[in-house]
Amino acid sequence: MQFSPTNVDFTFVSSTEAEELSGTISAPDIKLNMGAESGKDPYATTFLRQRGYGWLLEVDEEDTEESKPLLEELDIDLKDIYYKIRCVLMPMPSLGYNRQVVRDNPDFWGPLAVVVSWIITIWIFGSTTIFLLARVLGGEVSFGQVLGVIGYSLLPLIVIAPLLLVIGGFEVVSTLIKLFGVFWAAYSAASLLVGDEFKTKKPLLIYPIFLLYIYFLSLYTGV
Repeated sequence: MQFSPTNVDFTFVSSTEAEELSGTISAPDIKLNMGAESGKDPYATTFLRQRGYGWLLEVDEEDTEESKPLLEELDIDLKDIYYKIRCVLMPMPSLGYNRQVVRDNPDFWGPLAVVVSWIITIWIFGSTTIFLLARVLGGEVSFGQVLGVIGYSLLPLIVIAPLLLVIGGFEVVSTLIKLFGVFWAAYSAASLLVGDEFKTKKPLLIYPIFLLYIYFLSLYTGV
């Protein structure tokens, strides 16, 4: 006896009949519209959103605004700065430079670069001299350490700078404060560059450092 119930979707057959059957299963053509451009969401989109996965369908909007170059953001015109430098270095009218542009169109970055480069040059060359002297005197220091010590030891000069503004009219007191600040900075730098085992040689290193800091102070005071 063979039992073969059938309905619209399925047909049950015996194992012997199943060996003679063959065919394919066609799947419905499902297209996913992630952009949801149509009025109704497709089935897959609706399915994800109903179950709390709608965030998977979100697309980040790209920033169409192009970022400006750093020099343009800082309003730095290298060509303009270079032209002004040539106007200053070559002031002869016969060369045909429009030298009035330096006065009529001033900028901040050009003078800053000139001043800073001058200070850095003094700092590097002064530190190089101190480095050579320190090594001759037996100080086990590197050039980088000398740069750091000379730079940090400028702090005493920065500390006394406001005092010089207040008592600038009193020449004797102002001179004493300048000498105190310079000696303070020079002694601090020398004590860091020459170890305790070379205490007797510290005065030999303090003197050139003292002269270097006098020059640094003169850049501020104009003396």
